[in-house]
Amino acid sequence: MAVTEASKRYHEKMFPDYKSKFLETDPEFIECFDNFAFDEVVNQDDLDGRTRFMAILATLLGCQGTDEFRAMLPAALRFDVTPVEIKEIIYQATAYLGMGRVLPFLKIANDVFEEKGIELPLPSQATTTTENRREAGTQAQVDIFGEGMRDFWKSGPEESRHINLWLADNCFGDYYTRTGLDYQQREMITFCFLAAQGGCEPQLTSHAAANMRIGNDKAFLIKIISQCLPYIGYPRSLNALRCVNDAAAKMEKEDTEKN
Repeated sequence: MAVTEASKRYHEKMFPDYKSKFLETDPEFIECFDNFAFDEVVNQDDLDGRTRFMAILATLLGCQGTDEFRAMLPAALRFDVTPVEIKEIIYQATAYLGMGRVLPFLKIANDVFEEKGIELPLPSQATTTTENRREAGTQAQVDIFGEGMRDFWKSGPEESRHINLWLADNCFGDYYTRTGLDYQQREMITFCFLAAQGGCEPQLTSHAAANMRIGNDKAFLIKIISQCLPYIGYPRSLNALRCVNDAAAKMEKEDTEKN
């Protein structure tokens, strides 16, 4: 087996004039991985390269793939993912992964941007204030999940109600209200964070439904899973597929009952 011409072309588009040292130390592995990831997978469907790399970056955050994130960041820029979009992916990851897991990626992005002469800080994307972030966050939840989220921030047992408030004012009010990414893109990267880290199947199913509710249909989510599979492996990809199927089935049942 040899590296295919299609794989070579895609690799060159991602990393112009770069020859991996693994071609010398692990040539058979590179043949297997590159032919799969950069030929078979990328040619599986019609997902555009920009969306593919946004999903890959979010997936690498989710699975803590720091070395691969550093390698893929320049490639994402070549596929027209903007510095603002990259930073927004990293910022939003904090709500789903926690600062302990996000900080290394923020440092990597800053290092790469400085190497490429991208001036920091980037233009502000904030749209909320301390005074209105809860209301704006609640509206974002309603826009994405439906009217049932209107009073979610004040629901639940008193001892844990503050966490539902934080979901509204912090997770959605601080992050989802920012410009730089729209709701569809933000829900797509959230789906990737959850799928890649594993163990979040209830939340993944919920966000699969949210994705489909705002226009990222089942076919689109399967494309996202397919393109991210080389970076997270089969078990988590198959779990994500099951969550998508479960969410789609539940939505279809609810639609049938309404009609």
